[in-house]
Amino acid sequence: MWLTHRSGYRIKDGYVEIAGGIRLPIVGWDRRYDEYPNREARLVLRRGEMFLMVTKRVPKPEKYRPQGVLAVDVNERQLVVGNSRVEARIETPIRRALHFKRLAERLQRKYSASRYNAWFRRSGIRRRIARFHRKAKNILEDWARKASCRIVGMARQMRCVVAMEDLTNLIESLRRLPKSHKAALLMLGYRGLGFWLDWQAEKRGVPVVVVEPRGTSTTCPRCGARLREAERRRMRCPKCGFEGDRDSVAIANIERRALLKMGGPLAAPTAPQMTDVATNRCGEPVSRPGALPPSRAGRRSDAG
Repeated sequence: MWLTHRSGYRIKDGYVEIAGGIRLPIVGWDRRYDEYPNREARLVLRRGEMFLMVTKRVPKPEKYRPQGVLAVDVNERQLVVGNSRVEARIETPIRRALHFKRLAERLQRKYSASRYNAWFRRSGIRRRIARFHRKAKNILEDWARKASCRIVGMARQMRCVVAMEDLTNLIESLRRLPKSHKAALLMLGYRGLGFWLDWQAEKRGVPVVVVEPRGTSTTCPRCGARLREAERRRMRCPKCGFEGDRDSVAIANIERRALLKMGGPLAAPTAPQMTDVATNRCGEPVSRPGALPPSRAGRRSDAG
């Protein structure tokens, strides 16, 4: 139900007064936007609870002049965020989400058999299946919101532009992957993560640039030759001898392409920056000489 301010609803003394004489107590709200005027609101009933979603008119912040690039590389198990100075890794919750998705599919297969038709028609079974699907979806959406907030916060603190790959045609590249790997990448929802990154960046005045994703993890950041896999997730250039972690190679190439697109200077990567990428068991990258203090971030899938 859509409500207009003053004529449709009014907030006063810890209560929401709705047209028609309905008066509901306010349990809690986000106080960060109290100084901005209220606009239209939407009254929603969810699982026996009432939610009033009030829109606010907030002035758009001006985007700063970037002093560098913070590259984002999206993978199945991790996100890699960084540049030539710092690298961070953020774990994805894809395993937890897949667990609940498989529970729902298992129930659907079990009760879709002819002998269970009467049981499947029971609302309790249907509600359980829907609850598992909803749980998997909520896990990924909550992660996407928090990860995007963290990435944009890092970029704003470092005065960097956020650079990410254009994954519009990701479906075409996924067709070559194994079925289980493809299902996990589709469920992760790159589009949802991209939406929240754009939204957070717009809200906080952080510039964003999108680059061509082709070959970011298989192109040598030194000479541009095609890399070969030396061992698991480590790449080696047969032309110049460069060797580096697949995720860090992608970060270097995304940063380089973003700088080219912006018309800025190119920072040639050095060997120590690309090879010293080991992480501790908490997922935090080992500090490199002269680097900024690292925080967490991810791995790269073979889809890129």
